[in-house]
Amino acid sequence: MGIQQPSPRGLSADEALGRRFRRFAHTALPQCTGGIDVSRPLRIAGFATLAAGTVWLAPALALAAEAKKLDPGNTAWMLTSTALVLFMTIPGLSLFYGGLVRAKNILALLMQCFAITCLVSILWLAYAYSLAFSDGGGANAVLGGLGKAFFKGVGVESLQENIPETVFAMFQMTFAIITPALVVGGFAERMKFSALLLFSALWLTAVYVPVAHWVWGGGWLAGLGTLDFAGGTVVHINSGVTALVAALVMGPRRGFPETPMIPHNLPMTVTGAAMLWVGWFGFNAGSALAANGTAAMAMTVTHLSASAGALAWMSCEWLRHGKPSVLGAATGAVAGLVVITPASGTVGPIGGLLLGIAAGIVCFNATSYMKQALKVDDSLDVFPVHGVGGALGAILTGVFTAKELGGVGFAQGVTMGRQVWVQIIGAAATLVYAGVVSYILLKIVDGAVGLRVPANIEVEGLDLALHNETGYEIR
Repeated sequence: MGIQQPSPRGLSADEALGRRFRRFAHTALPQCTGGIDVSRPLRIAGFATLAAGTVWLAPALALAAEAKKLDPGNTAWMLTSTALVLFMTIPGLSLFYGGLVRAKNILALLMQCFAITCLVSILWLAYAYSLAFSDGGGANAVLGGLGKAFFKGVGVESLQENIPETVFAMFQMTFAIITPALVVGGFAERMKFSALLLFSALWLTAVYVPVAHWVWGGGWLAGLGTLDFAGGTVVHINSGVTALVAALVMGPRRGFPETPMIPHNLPMTVTGAAMLWVGWFGFNAGSALAANGTAAMAMTVTHLSASAGALAWMSCEWLRHGKPSVLGAATGAVAGLVVITPASGTVGPIGGLLLGIAAGIVCFNATSYMKQALKVDDSLDVFPVHGVGGALGAILTGVFTAKELGGVGFAQGVTMGRQVWVQIIGAAATLVYAGVVSYILLKIVDGAVGLRVPANIEVEGLDLALHNETGYEIR
């Protein structure tokens, strides 16, 4: 809101406005008419009309002026948040995943995350930002247009709300970067580097961009009323189901499940998890697009959910296996961060706590079931953590947003049952769309360049065979 100027001598706003117009009527008007006075009724009628017009126009003019005014505080926070979310991929996710693979594949994993960062950044500039966040005209329900391709019209002076549009575009770019990077965990240690690049480019275009537009760009899920504050559907369900499809299409790593696939560097993984935790404050609190109370609450519930998730997962391990593991605590924290993501802007502290507990318990059991019962080699557990966790968080957002449970409340006329149903539709639509299209894209890439490295390269390790380097030199 604009700053209201104080009224002279403590008069009310209406009295002050009347006094100003009376003074103008007695002084300025005769000067404007060459000193010739006009009738008092004419003055009253004329300035009453002017006063009414001013009263009607003033709020609109004030709002228009405010909407175009850059807010330095919000801008500073969004610059920080953008750096934090990029920090989640390089180096956070890179180290988290890197420690989980075997030593012979560490550089290949780091290279995949690094290359995806570079590739997605260029595609985001070329067309992806425009398709996700510009008006698509008659097709806007499903996809944006190309009006902002190569950041056309996105200059120094252009604003998104009250922050520079360049900052908004960069912030959204970091989400587009980490989502395909998360998918890497589903096929780690067995995909060709050329296939990775081709698949990531196609997947960004055909899967990530449309879903981002549906939810955040004014598409059909936004119109339906889907609540996804920071990416439960767009990022986590999207990446989780894609990783599962990739794992099924490519098949398990050689030796799985008979040969143990032991993480080669757990300190690296825990370091990466800690970086993800810190970066997630930019991910969730930054999605408020302002330095305000919503951002503050989002940061609070994010931290609480991560803490509860770590403790819940650790407790499940302790009860089932007799000992809590460091890897379990780190994975539980990530699960808590995933589940709170769609709800972080609409739930309160108790909601954050309960969502974190649910994340640790549900994702722990989903991970065990995937590996032990289904024998699916989702190498780094992307689907049970991000897919299952993202869906759990998306659906429970419809519950814990309720004011009675400490949330901000639902839109006028919307009940909890209605909101939960909308959340289920959003989660299911994303899961089905991402799964089907990802399957098609994987088949296209397999036909074009082949998905999987030869058996001898998989045994030797991707580092030396694909990049002519090794992660460690033991002398």
